[in-house]
Amino acid sequence: MIECIFTIDYEIYGNGEGSLRELVYEPAEKLAEIFRKHNARFVVFVEAAELEMIEFRQTDSGIDPVKQQVRDLYEQGFELGLHLHPQWYNAQYTNGAWSLDYSEYNMCVLSEKRMQHMVGRSLAFLRETVGDHDLKPISFRAGNWLFQPAGIAATVLAKHGVKIDSSVYKGGLQHKHGLDYRRAVKNGYYWNFADDVNTAAPDGVLLEMPIHTRMVPFWKMLTGKRVGIQRKSSSSYRTTGGRMVRLRDYLRLRYPLKFDFCRMTFEELTAMMGRVVAEDRKDPSTYRPLVAIGHTKDLVDFETVEAFLKYLEHKDISISTFNKALEKCAVQQNNNV
Repeated sequence: MIECIFTIDYEIYGNGEGSLRELVYEPAEKLAEIFRKHNARFVVFVEAAELEMIEFRQTDSGIDPVKQQVRDLYEQGFELGLHLHPQWYNAQYTNGAWSLDYSEYNMCVLSEKRMQHMVGRSLAFLRETVGDHDLKPISFRAGNWLFQPAGIAATVLAKHGVKIDSSVYKGGLQHKHGLDYRRAVKNGYYWNFADDVNTAAPDGVLLEMPIHTRMVPFWKMLTGKRVGIQRKSSSSYRTTGGRMVRLRDYLRLRYPLKFDFCRMTFEELTAMMGRVVAEDRKDPSTYRPLVAIGHTKDLVDFETVEAFLKYLEHKDISISTFNKALEKCAVQQNNNV
């Protein structure tokens, strides 16, 4: 059984550049309209630290419409997840530009006390935003997918009600930040984990539901659509040193192609889905939740999104959320015991 879980990282560029209205509000509004038309919902990974600091410093007039949009999406049945770029919490704004604290880039290497503070603070901001003090998002995605070392961070998140992490993309490798998800390739569509997010541990405190990937020759990443979106992005890799380190990540025979509904062409999306459909025909009893990722800042091709939703309807493939998928994962895990 196949289900698609669409997730959108709700954020501006990673260095603090960009307009909330142009990069967050407007694309999210169009995407929600498309999903409502198809009676479907996606998971909104709200970057709470970024939004809180923008509001605190009053640097972008789009913050009020964005907070209202988050509230509206929540009331309309879209699922909220916690997304966190911890470098925002010590950020300074001077001369019209943000200076982020990159010493806190990876939450997982910080002290447990600091992690507790960040997670608690971000959840408080989300609860205030939607006006629901009982809100407990069950899913988390780390900034820049950095969820290593995972042990303490997973425990902290679990204490705050989080049940699912969706930071891993199988085969992922970032030399600059020490991210290495290559060993996760051998895992299934989801698994519990404890200290190491790459390693299944039946009694682990969190369930990993990774962003779906397929290992492809690196040159298949060089599509016009993907390269064009990448050029628009403001990132730390624009420095010469950053580009060289990023090039090292690509210099291998096979590279993980993420199930990215913003950056992939319609042909890429349907080809990736077709492989899973063929696999499902051989073994329909296995539950296959496919997590798709997108970023509001990358959302420009709405025609492809809508066409892909129609394709899924034609194939009778349901669109789900983490809340619904969690129950099915638990049932299948119990059946396999």
